[in-house]
Amino acid sequence: MATPAQLGLQNATSPIMEELIAFHDHALMIIFLISSLVLYIISLMLTTKLTHTSTMNAQEIEMIWTILPAVILIMIALPSLRILYMTDEFNKPYLTLKAIGHQWYWSYEYSDYEDLAFDSYITPTYFLEPGEFRLLEVDNRTTLPMEADIRVLISSQDVLHSWAVPALGVKTDAIPGRLNQAMLTSTRPGLYYGQCSEICGSNHSFMPIVLEFIYFQDFEVWASYLYIV
Repeated sequence: MATPAQLGLQNATSPIMEELIAFHDHALMIIFLISSLVLYIISLMLTTKLTHTSTMNAQEIEMIWTILPAVILIMIALPSLRILYMTDEFNKPYLTLKAIGHQWYWSYEYSDYEDLAFDSYITPTYFLEPGEFRLLEVDNRTTLPMEADIRVLISSQDVLHSWAVPALGVKTDAIPGRLNQAMLTSTRPGLYYGQCSEICGSNHSFMPIVLEFIYFQDFEVWASYLYIV
């Protein structure tokens, strides 16, 4: 999760997020080089009166500053399209989770298990245990198996919401009357926090998302226990 005074992105826990961080660094380096070049040219123009007569009306320099930006855009577009297609790639999911947004809480349904559903509300500040995070904890965490392809079907009951978990590289709009889907996986166990990322009303800041990834055998025990109860 995010830490105070953090400048970069959250640590990745999924292959998609690792690709997004690599692309972010790639694009940031290109922006840094372009900004440095522009700053250098501006400083030269302000500090010297010398001009090169051969560049005042030259076809070569015009070709360079026309072709070079196109090449830079291609260098940015190709990795971006690759990641875009990776996020839309859906293999055979091990599990299907349905997330429905409400004002102002989330409800979850495990489609592969009969009658396995619950609501997830924010934990009030006065109920927090030591070490828990204000505005990020919920009363019912969403438990999922790690190292498994999980399909998330996302919709809304009332207004626009957005189901977002930064560490997993997932952000999908929840739209009333429409079913969006996203694929996620985690390479390690742990707790991963997210929030609604679409302004949805007065309590928009109070619909956190908490995903708890555990081992396969522990998940089956957890699901069996809830199913019996």
